[in-house]
Formats: sequence, C-alpha cells, structure tokens
Amino acid sequence: MKSRYLKQELFIGKTGQKKIEESTIVVFGMGALGSAISEMLVRAGVGKLVIADRDYVEWSNLQRQQLYTEDDAKKKLPKAVAAKQRLQSINSQTIIKEHVMDIYFQNVEELAEGASILMDATDNFETRLVINDAAMKHNIPFVFGACVGSYGMTYPVLPGKGPCFHCLVDYIPSQNVTCDTEGVISPIVQWVASMQVAQAMQILSGEDVTSTLRSFDIWKMEHAEMNVEKLKNLDCPCCGIERLHPFLTMEKQTKADILCGRDAVHIRPPVPRTLDLKYLSKQWEQQTTNMLANAHLLSFQYEPYRVILFKDGRAIIHGTADITMAKNVYTRLTG
Repeated sequence: MKSRYLKQELFIGKTGQKKIEESTIVVFGMGALGSAISEMLVRAGVGKLVIADRDYVEWSNLQRQQLYTEDDAKKKLPKAVAAKQRLQSINSQTIIKEHVMDIYFQNVEELAEGASILMDATDNFETRLVINDAAMKHNIPFVFGACVGSYGMTYPVLPGKGPCFHCLVDYIPSQNVTCDTEGVISPIVQWVASMQVAQAMQILSGEDVTSTLRSFDIWKMEHAEMNVEKLKNLDCPCCGIERLHPFLTMEKQTKADILCGRDAVHIRPPVPRTLDLKYLSKQWEQQTTNMLANAHLLSFQYEPYRVILFKDGRAIIHGTADITMAKNVYTRLTG
C-alpha cells in the first residue's frame, strides 16, 4: 500500500517526512488556532502531539474551532479531551497526549520537555512570554501566531538566531483588541494556522527559516513582512546575555483572569489541587440548578453565577468580571 504521506513526500522528500514522523510537537491552546494547527499536524504525520488547554467547548466556539461538534458543546467537554478524540480518529498512528490545564510557569517546562517545536495557539501575551522563556531556556523553536477580526500575524522564534518573542513585544499590535471584543472570521484562523504549520514543517525538514514577522488582513487583502533580526535585544532577560528567564520564576499566587468579552473570571489555585467532583455535585445539588458533570468538570448555576469547576482545582465563574467576587464564590463552593 502506498504511503498515506506520498503527496507530502513528493514535495518535502522522504528525509523531511521521516523527521516529521519522528518529531514531538506541543500545541499550547486548543481554541481556533490550536484546532487548525493540530489537525494539520496529525494529517502531516507528526509522531507525537502534546496538546494543552484550560477551557471547555461552548456553542460560540463552533463557528471557527473546527475539531468540535454540537455534541461536544452539549456535554461541555474539555477542549483537550474532545480534540484528542477527533484527532486520534484522523490519525491513529500519532501519539496524542492531552492535558486539561492552565498553562503557566509551574507546568510549562514539563509540557515542553522533549519537544521538537512549541506552537503558540494561546490568546494572551502573559502566557506567550512564559512559553517563550521555556523555549529560550531549552533551545526549542517557538512559532507565534495570533488573529483577530480578519487580521493575523505569525513569527518563528529561533533560539540563537534572531530576536525572541519578548524582544518584539513593543512591535506587535496591542492585545487590548481581542476576538472576544472585535470578533474573528474563520478564514484568517486558517491562514495563520497554515503559516505556523508551514514554518514548523520547514524547521523540522531543515529548510532555512528567516526571522520575519508576517501579517495579513484577509478581508482587505493586505500583506506585510518585516525582517526583525536587527531588533534582537542583547539586554533581553529571556534571550540576552544574562538569560534570566524571569517568566519562569514568578511568585506563587492565586491567579485570576478576567475572560475578555465573556463576563467571566478564570481562577487557578496557588498550588495544584484535585477537586472531588462527585462529592461536590452531591454537596451542592440542592442549592444549584442545571447541573452537568463529566469526568473532567462540574457545571451548574449557583445564585446568579454559572460555575465550571475543573478536576485540577481551577474554575470559571460566569456572570461577573469582579475578581474578588469570583474568588469569594470559588472559596464558598470548594472550601
């Protein structure tokens, strides 16, 4: 039987294909970009795929997050779990390891261990800076990607060759505008993901990849490129002379993020903990409504709040953008 990757081999060669099949790629975030990136990678024959995401599937995701179905949204499946099920049905030969977790300084290095490339599919600068530090510390290529509205951009971070992501923060458009406030159309998601995967395949197959920041507005058909090699900062704390990797050494603290545009707060405990979801479902059954439970999370309506409790101790409190209020609700429900 002919190789399932024959058409790809004709283009990149057998040696390039072999390198892809021997690679381990980590995708941080399984939303719109992560869905598209991961599907392309497993279809390309990547040997091992590690995926990590903190969220669950909602109806509003289905417009652009191509791996998920209405059934996933009904069940409120964690994106990493739903993604693995679909991806494994696409390519059973790829080893897929899913993680339902927030990505931060205490777990990023473990996720990145043994990786050939790190793929950015997150939606905030803080997480990208954490991943960038891990990439610089362990000398792993990191492919940045972002999109909002009809506009997207990509940049390959190549350790030892060009500026890292931190060097370019002042040259990348503000993240005050997000897809939660301005919307996003799926064609730009596909463009950004395609650029990221193409760059990853070039890196794996030994092609020369330049330190070029690329942007494209797929609605206006406007395209721009900037060679940023000269922007490398020798005093950069991530890739400069001292290489301090500050984003991997933050003080432990309870972390709460307002989820932009969703009237919700994401909470992560100061240290990892495991919630007994079965016990909590029984404890709060009489005081809540619309309860839904699966092996990974517990969802219910509590007073004016829609609460999602994750097995790993995290929570999303819908119905407020007040961090203090959300923390109080979390403490009340979990002890």
